[in-house]
Amino acid sequence: MTINCKGTLVDLSSPKVMGILNLTPDSFYDGGKYKNEKAILGQVESMLSHGATFIDMGAYSSRPGAEHVPENEEMLRMLPILELVLKHFPETLISIDTFRASVAGKCLEIGAALINDISAGNLDVDMFDTISNYQAPYIMMHLKGTPQSMQKKAVYDDLIKDLLFYFSQKMNLAESKKINDIIIDPGFGFAKTREQNYHLLNHLDLFQTLKKPILIGLSRKSMIYKILETSPQEALNGTTALHAVALLKGVHILRVHDVKEAMECVKLIENLKANV
Repeated sequence: MTINCKGTLVDLSSPKVMGILNLTPDSFYDGGKYKNEKAILGQVESMLSHGATFIDMGAYSSRPGAEHVPENEEMLRMLPILELVLKHFPETLISIDTFRASVAGKCLEIGAALINDISAGNLDVDMFDTISNYQAPYIMMHLKGTPQSMQKKAVYDDLIKDLLFYFSQKMNLAESKKINDIIIDPGFGFAKTREQNYHLLNHLDLFQTLKKPILIGLSRKSMIYKILETSPQEALNGTTALHAVALLKGVHILRVHDVKEAMECVKLIENLKANV
């Protein structure tokens, strides 16, 4: 199973790690942490040196209840940093975390490799056409509503069946637009209760029926630290435990804050699988 990132075929038969670079002041874990060029480049270098295949850059916080950010503000946060990172690390496969087609298009033009859309096109009708035009890999996540309203929409007839149907519809539309490389993200924490998140994790292997790479974002989320009665800052061990579960259920990409620990988890689980 491969995806084509700017002419580079990335083999996902062994799981890969995507390091998170938040450019927002209000992210739930590391908001405002990377405020200058030195801090940004230092973090990117650290993630790459520890084995990240992708760097995921986001300039619009999607945490529950996050403030809406105007398009021009997202551009101002994103574009200079994208250019900076590509100047110093030109071979980096950068994922852009955005639901806006205009932001996606501009970033792909500059040199981003793939787009990570929390809304799978629901929040911008032009997104699929933009992805098609650039022939970029497209991460489509499950979300109901918006980051501002999603926690009120965690209602399903059957969570797993509803998500599988959602992705089947989205995949059909994407493929009709000649989008070739599609990655599925079930959206942990997005319009889902804590119990629903764990039900989803328990049945994550069922998403292999879609025959697409699966990406998950569990890193330091409230489904971990609230059960442990700690905080995002203290949730690394819990994150690693759930990453192991996800890898055993066939996940292809881990989107994480802590690349070194995620890579160690991947290596151990891959060794476990190789010695059945």
